[in-house]
Amino acid sequence: MVGLVVDQMRWDYLYFYQKEYGEGGLKRLLNNGFSFENTLINYSPTVTAIGHTSAYTGSIPALHGICGNNFWQNDKYIYCCDDSTVQSVGSQSKQGQMSPRRMLSTTIGDELRLATDFRSKVIGVALKDRAAILPAGHSANAAYWWDSSVGHFITSSYYMKTLPTWVEKFNKENQKAPKYDIKKSNEGVTITFKMAEAVLENEGLGQGDETDMLTVSISSTDAIGHAYGTRGKENHDVYMQLDKDLAHFLDVLDQKVGRGNYLLFLTADHGAAHNYNFLKEHNLPGGAYDYKKAVKDLNNHLQKTFGIKPVMGEDNYQFYFDDAMIAQAGKKKQEVIDEAIDFLKQDEQYVFVFDYEKVAQTTMPDYIKTRMTNGYMNHRSGEIGFVTRAQYFGAKNAPDYKGTSHGQPYNYDSHIPWLMYGWHVNQGETNQEVTINDIAATVCGMLKIQAPSGCIGKAVLR
Repeated sequence: MVGLVVDQMRWDYLYFYQKEYGEGGLKRLLNNGFSFENTLINYSPTVTAIGHTSAYTGSIPALHGICGNNFWQNDKYIYCCDDSTVQSVGSQSKQGQMSPRRMLSTTIGDELRLATDFRSKVIGVALKDRAAILPAGHSANAAYWWDSSVGHFITSSYYMKTLPTWVEKFNKENQKAPKYDIKKSNEGVTITFKMAEAVLENEGLGQGDETDMLTVSISSTDAIGHAYGTRGKENHDVYMQLDKDLAHFLDVLDQKVGRGNYLLFLTADHGAAHNYNFLKEHNLPGGAYDYKKAVKDLNNHLQKTFGIKPVMGEDNYQFYFDDAMIAQAGKKKQEVIDEAIDFLKQDEQYVFVFDYEKVAQTTMPDYIKTRMTNGYMNHRSGEIGFVTRAQYFGAKNAPDYKGTSHGQPYNYDSHIPWLMYGWHVNQGETNQEVTINDIAATVCGMLKIQAPSGCIGKAVLR
């Protein structure tokens, strides 16, 4: 079983570059696999950690607890995989102090391990730690990610005490200069697939009596998209590299496991907005949302009204409030929230501003309301949520800005590819609406194992 997530891959990239793809990569999956053409993310915010978690748990932030790449948990700003109880393995830096412990649901891999009494092997690979750790799950045999401070793959003591000999050998043969930002290069695509192929070979995945699972995430597509946007040479070139390396990876699977003996899915964790300068050149709406100014202006207003600056920050299109500060000042939190919402609503860049605890009572389309409800968990999400105008995102408001971002409930951020290929998969496609949660439910259904503990998806392929 192979799960492949292409970070920041908009659904339309399947077709925007289709004429230039070779026959052995994405075209092979399209021509011989099954494509769910209308796969939507059913929560907001649409960001990397949540997307990877939701695809493999079949769940939503309200249940699996991964509410952002970073978020405030009980008024403390944390990173989704931070774990001070573990140590780096393969380096001396803090980039290995990571684990999946903040994730509250099991994954496909966890259920596979349970179903085989832990005889199955499950291993995750990515340049981003969160993209290796969260998909692989709690009971994974290993997860490997890139430590930029040393220029090679590492793991954490959550999984093992020392790197396997074959990983040390791989690192020696593929060592990069420390601090080299491989994520922003096409080389990052290639080395991720090379590591995945090395895992396949050295761990003997697919060679035993039980089904094994390999989770792979391609991170460079996201880093390059953020820097250069959804159009242009950089984005084009990284998808050409992806297609080429995917073709080789599929050939390796054919050789090592056997064509028809593996089941593979390809999806994305989120999409991306087009760059607003690019849109404006073509008379299309778009713009930048200045989140730092938004926090400053809101705090200044609340200080005038209540004598405090209670907003700790904005992230994930949410404002987070300091409970201790509000209580110490003797103020009622609900009054502070209500005043903040009234103030924010005066700014026309916000289409909707709402109290997350009262989202059901807020006037907004059900399409958006459902996504906001699914993305909210008390003690981990912000008190106030908002939606900006379409094609607005947090970025520099500059005429030379070329990059992009994501996170909103609109289709450009939430419409993702989902291709199934291989074992028991017939060629075809459907435009029926499905969700990112249906991926885990479908895979588990095909494997005849229980769906993950927080799964709300449905099996849509038999």
